Amino acid sequence: MIPACWGQALHPHSMSLWEHGLHLFRSAVGVVLPAPMLGRAMVLKTDGCPRLVVRDRAFPVRRNLYLVGFGKAVLGMAAAAEEILGDHLIQGVVSIPHGIRACLQQAGMEEMLLKPHSRIQVIEGAKHNLPDREALRAASMIRELAEGLTADDLLLVLVSGGGSALLPAPTPPILLEEKEKVTKLLASRGATIQELNTIRKALSLLKGGGLARAAYPAQVLSLILSDVIGNPVDIIASGPTVYSSTSAQGCLQILTKYNLLSILPRSVETVLSSSISDPSGPKDYSHVYNVVIGSNSLALEEAKHQAEDLGYWTLILSAAVCGEVSRVAKLYSQLIQFVCLSTAGLGEGPLRDQVRGDLLKLAAELEIPGLNLVDPLKALQGLESERWVCLLAGGETTVQLQGNGKGGRNQELALQVALELHRAKATGAGYFLGRCEVLFLSGGTDGQDGPTEAAGALSSQNLVDKAAQEGLDVETFLSNNDSYTFFSKFRNGHHLLLTGLTGTNVMDIQAILIRARDR
Repeated sequence: MIPACWGQALHPHSMSLWEHGLHLFRSAVGVVLPAPMLGRAMVLKTDGCPRLVVRDRAFPVRRNLYLVGFGKAVLGMAAAAEEILGDHLIQGVVSIPHGIRACLQQAGMEEMLLKPHSRIQVIEGAKHNLPDREALRAASMIRELAEGLTADDLLLVLVSGGGSALLPAPTPPILLEEKEKVTKLLASRGATIQELNTIRKALSLLKGGGLARAAYPAQVLSLILSDVIGNPVDIIASGPTVYSSTSAQGCLQILTKYNLLSILPRSVETVLSSSISDPSGPKDYSHVYNVVIGSNSLALEEAKHQAEDLGYWTLILSAAVCGEVSRVAKLYSQLIQFVCLSTAGLGEGPLRDQVRGDLLKLAAELEIPGLNLVDPLKALQGLESERWVCLLAGGETTVQLQGNGKGGRNQELALQVALELHRAKATGAGYFLGRCEVLFLSGGTDGQDGPTEAAGALSSQNLVDKAAQEGLDVETFLSNNDSYTFFSKFRNGHHLLLTGLTGTNVMDIQAILIRARDR
């Protein structure tokens, strides 16, 4: 659970970098927790004609409100929504991951749970994040509720990451197992995530705008918590309330590309053939209002605000960091070296130019959306040496598996950054690392990094040397993708970021904190 420390007075100069880093992470997660997020996004106004106001739109309510939801963070969202809506809510159905209620109860997070006698029915399914019979039952109930609505009704749809597996509704006569077989075959042959989503939408009754079509002519208000880089509403949970341009012809092209036409289940052939002869085609989606109410960018902006309050010169690098962990770690290491050089008063010269050139080259190769380092590097060069620096980023990296250890992308990234900084200390630029205090933090906003109890980890430029004193070889752990085991052993787990389940998810947050040591 995220400790409640926001109300406490902060004394920046008496706090360690460690405490600063934890405060920034907690603040970032706090702003995208369901209750505050729903409270900001949605207001029930009862003066005059009761209406639900979301941004610039007002929806009249008169006990005509229905709710459906699907995703990992949807239970908390539903609890917050029901608190706001009161008696105007008639009925609801939410599809959530198997076991999540027990986890929240165990963590003491009562605010994320529905009250007794709630009007919202909860179905847990999609064990191991895979569609199953319970998720299929939930999807069927959601579809039935939507299809029973009239033009006088309002359907509130709550969407978060993981929603796709929790809303399986194969188009008849396709069976769930047959749809899964097709997507697994595509994945095994190297299909992109865009191609997989195209097929999923074409074979589903609810994805790709299907839920919005089922609810017509009712008004549909969709509140979305994004766990996807760039917040594309047609991708998050496969866009059940977003018009899809997917065509049967496009699907056949994808299936042909991967030589799958000859081994398709007959039911899939039937559905795609009927779509060609009788395409559902574009329909009027003016009855739908899709709003992203929580995202990685929102979390980063809150962390930036908090860092500036602590006295840091702060920059958000990108909310779309992606790529292989070892490459991203190298980028962060070079950024840290550049800041330390500037802090040491070496903002100009051949050494600085070399690090700057390497940094810009690597950034160009990684092609991270929104990352443009040219102007930030100029600004960093001009900072006073005693100025504290905070660099923030978010997104979702990938790990190249080569061992059978236990860990997650955030712990692996923190450990890899520590190794890169250790290697850099032997270079001219790295020599100046010793003149600064450095903290690197990487954590998953859902509180769970891979199959571990940790959200992520914290590291510094001295971690590798200190670990060696305890008989721990960082490179050995990394070669086995065993970052969680390393951090559990090192300093008795002190460097693990342990928040517990948070009840939200907007991908990962990274923070780099740097300040000059007292000389």
